[in-house]
Amino acid sequence: MSVSRRVIGARIKRNEDVPLITGRATFVDDLHLPDTLHLTFVRSPLAHAKVLSIDASRAAALTGVVDVLTGQETKALSAPLPTSMTIPGLRVPEHHLLALERVRFVGEPVAVVLSVDPYVGRDAAELVRVDYEPLPAVVDPEKALEPGAPVLHPEFGDNVAYRLPLGSLGGDIEAAFGEAHVIVRQRMENQRLIPNSMEPRGVVASYDRAEGRLVVWLSTQAPHLMRSQFASLLGLPEHRIRVIAPCVGGAFGAKLNPYPEEVLAAALALRLGRPVKWTETRSEHMVATSHGRGQVAYLEMGARRDGTITGIRARIIADLGAYLHILTAVGPLQTATMLTGCYRIPVVYLDVVGVFTNKTPVDPYRGFGRAEAAYYLERLMDMLARELGMDPVELRRRNFIPADAFPHATPTGHVLDSASSEESLARALQLLDYGRLRAQQEKWRRQGRYVGVGIATYLWRAGFPSVAIPPGLDLIKGGWETATVRVDPSGGVTVLTGVSPHGQGLETTLAQIAADVLGVSPADVRVLHGDTDLINYGMGTMGSRSLTVGGSAVLLAARALREKMAQIAARMLEADPSDLVFEDGRVSVSGFAERGVSFKELAARAYRGLDLPPGVGPGLEATAYFDPPNFSSPNGTHVCVAEVDPETGRVRILRYIAVDDCGRVVNPMVVEGQLHGGVAQGIGQALLESAQYDDDGQVLSSSFMGYPLPRARDVPPVEVHLLEGQTAINPLGARGVGEGGTVAAPPAVANAVVDALAPLGVRHIDTPLLPEKVLRAIRDAGQR
Repeated sequence: MSVSRRVIGARIKRNEDVPLITGRATFVDDLHLPDTLHLTFVRSPLAHAKVLSIDASRAAALTGVVDVLTGQETKALSAPLPTSMTIPGLRVPEHHLLALERVRFVGEPVAVVLSVDPYVGRDAAELVRVDYEPLPAVVDPEKALEPGAPVLHPEFGDNVAYRLPLGSLGGDIEAAFGEAHVIVRQRMENQRLIPNSMEPRGVVASYDRAEGRLVVWLSTQAPHLMRSQFASLLGLPEHRIRVIAPCVGGAFGAKLNPYPEEVLAAALALRLGRPVKWTETRSEHMVATSHGRGQVAYLEMGARRDGTITGIRARIIADLGAYLHILTAVGPLQTATMLTGCYRIPVVYLDVVGVFTNKTPVDPYRGFGRAEAAYYLERLMDMLARELGMDPVELRRRNFIPADAFPHATPTGHVLDSASSEESLARALQLLDYGRLRAQQEKWRRQGRYVGVGIATYLWRAGFPSVAIPPGLDLIKGGWETATVRVDPSGGVTVLTGVSPHGQGLETTLAQIAADVLGVSPADVRVLHGDTDLINYGMGTMGSRSLTVGGSAVLLAARALREKMAQIAARMLEADPSDLVFEDGRVSVSGFAERGVSFKELAARAYRGLDLPPGVGPGLEATAYFDPPNFSSPNGTHVCVAEVDPETGRVRILRYIAVDDCGRVVNPMVVEGQLHGGVAQGIGQALLESAQYDDDGQVLSSSFMGYPLPRARDVPPVEVHLLEGQTAINPLGARGVGEGGTVAAPPAVANAVVDALAPLGVRHIDTPLLPEKVLRAIRDAGQR
């Protein structure tokens, strides 16, 4: 049995783009149900305060206002919002839909207006009067740990959410540093970022009293997981809830949490029996959804004179914000786990502290935890190379995990399946013409031009398995994924998947996988997703798992369906199943193309249920589940060439090369698009983006005026080159690609800038590399 047409690996335009680019796509805000009520939230203007009283009388009297509710009135509508995984000593503060006696960050909702029109709701929200008693705020996570710091949650006595003094892993850190001839030390920051997708959050909830069923349209990455959360919070069985994710305009990790606004919309729809809608504004999103990153790390790396690394010591202080969302505590642990990257580092010492601050809670953001680790590690590698007087390329090569050492167990407990570090580095250097560029760099320096080369040889992990999910992480039911592949009575192919795309091109790539197995055109495959009534269950899209896990489930289901089709066709054609060829929607005997049946003819036999082979049931459908045994290990080398103007501090990226091993490539165009987008976001972190607060907890970056995103002029053409070092972790052989750019770009850009300014004595600059920070670093280096 074989397939003559191969479409895995083909460059095919995305099927899902036509409605998006022609304006015919349906997003949550496009939904308009009869008799809908709209929510408008009254949010705290203070970072920390007691709520003394709320006067909503003027707002309630406004024509078009149905009700105004406060925290005490909504407390009974839902259980407290779910929190993070179980960690030894984790302190979990109660988090309600609306603030009760105290607010803890600017933007926390304290009241909500229900109105027949969203514009009336805005007018009414401005009439709600809240009497606050201001309290001291703390926004710096290090200051939040100091004795006498303002305490966010008095029941805990201090601001420590959890502390994991993991200590020496893999050996004795003191002995490892005792062997070192050189030790580099640096405090580094991974600044807070704000995930800004094209579509902010949105929800429409409708309750049918006759059917006793709640339907929620939600801009989410994981419809089934949100259904489970709504059921738990609202006290409904899951079969009485339907969650639909229509078109989702990006997410980047920020649409995984059940937020107060969304749960409240569902709760009020239940109570009132009317549709309830809320669409987030951009300014609300900037302060009230979730932020990413937000770490301070004290780092040390030791090495012998020949460049062999002996160990790393890290104290990671994670700014978690005011509350714990479901995945808030996971990021710092991922950072700790991935701190050795693609290098053979024998000993790691770790101390991880999660801290409450008067800021928006932190949650996943593209590259969650792994990007922070790559930044720390790659900056340390360049600092160590400079201290040793060694080329940063040579230092990396001397410490790569050799190809024959895989699978490789790191001292932090992660097992790496394989990596192509040497190959990707060699390819990047060849494309760059590294030797010539270094020679040219010296000439430029003599001419007063400051051009630097930044290298990041990175490795991260994708597609979490069930065995890796910590106890107590109730949001994630497992690491498995499900898929159903069906041939309908007319011969058409439909794929149902539990992953839920929000811009990744999965409708195209999953269609390619099914088409490749069944021998049809991808254009003839329909992919359905994002509706809990269509798909039994699925874990959604996060952690670069959609293709590696979800695509593998599609592959297995399609293979199972092909086996069934081959048995039926063999009986119809009086042939052996192994002699059959699947091509262009037909099944024929190899070498005898005229002896064949179309999918439609085969489906007619299967659905009629007559004269089927023994043990073969009616219909043409197969369902498969796939749970990987381990994470896969995407890896590669990114190189940035950047020029710095020492008079203005402005950074200009001259060239950017990305060589990535993401395993088997299903569609190169989709992969390249993912890498382009990730690199753009990584450049944004490196040069521009930072969620800024003043000492009182006021958000200084609550709009794009204060939070600049990268523009076209900030992002150079990204030269993408793909390796296909396939992994045995999944049957597709894919590693994952969605977060590669955000993992690799920040250290590559930062290394380039510091390398450019090395002649001026600059040793390190924390991102974002804003012109004023660059100028300050040049000035400070000159004063040393």
